[in-house]
Amino acid sequence: MRSALYVPGHRPELYAKALAGPADVVLIDLEDAVPLGDKDSARATAAAWVRSLTTQRRRVWVRVNSGALGDADLHAVAPLGVAAVCLAKTESPERVRAAAAVLEAREPRPGVTALCPLLESAAAVLDARAIAAAPRVARLQLGEADLCADTGIEPGGDRAELLAVRTQIVLASAAAGIASPLAPVSTDFRDTAALRRTTRALARLGFRGRACIHPDQVPIVNEVFTPSPRELERARELVARFDSAPGGIVLDADGRMVDLAVVRRARRVLADAETPAGSSMLAQ
Repeated sequence: MRSALYVPGHRPELYAKALAGPADVVLIDLEDAVPLGDKDSARATAAAWVRSLTTQRRRVWVRVNSGALGDADLHAVAPLGVAAVCLAKTESPERVRAAAAVLEAREPRPGVTALCPLLESAAAVLDARAIAAAPRVARLQLGEADLCADTGIEPGGDRAELLAVRTQIVLASAAAGIASPLAPVSTDFRDTAALRRTTRALARLGFRGRACIHPDQVPIVNEVFTPSPRELERARELVARFDSAPGGIVLDADGRMVDLAVVRRARRVLADAETPAGSSMLAQ
């Protein structure tokens, strides 16, 4: 999953348009994008729209609120069979376990909906490994705006101040054996050059997808996280050489030694290219 496009839950006129676009996932937001007075109506509207879908529910995620509003959101969303529920402001694995219990009790088929906790505080980041290992967690997401407000971090243009945090989320995900984390949004949707630059930097760091707040961001994010034909050709060639080797040292087409770590990376490139958008995160 390369791109997830946030859509405000109280703007139903945008739902179908987003689903018809190139985003791998449409992420209906019941949290920050929705004014407090519209929370209940947004929840009901989003649930009704998802129920009307026949073939596209696996491309829909829903971000739910924290606290009592989040409990109401979870009970409304659980029976819908969406691909994933994003848990805003997740602070601990206990929050994840509580959400997983609601899904287990109310979902239409066992294991149909995964969880994607959003880590938006110092406590969440420090507990990232335990959160990543909690039930149903298939991916983490980093919420940097709230994190900076919580910690007093003031990132510069290159966001270098957040490197340690980003790295920790990538490591926690790898240690838990879940999908690579979803990279944080870029709020300046007009600066496409900066979006491409920062997305490439996040990809080098180990992220394998990015949340978007505007449709114009989606093609750029998809491009960055899609292996090029040259990368795919090289990956296939490396894997084929390794799999057909009788043993001992394996060399690539340029005569360089190929070890297991190189082959693992090649297999990952192929997996990134072959996993269909919207597939069940629990199966990844």
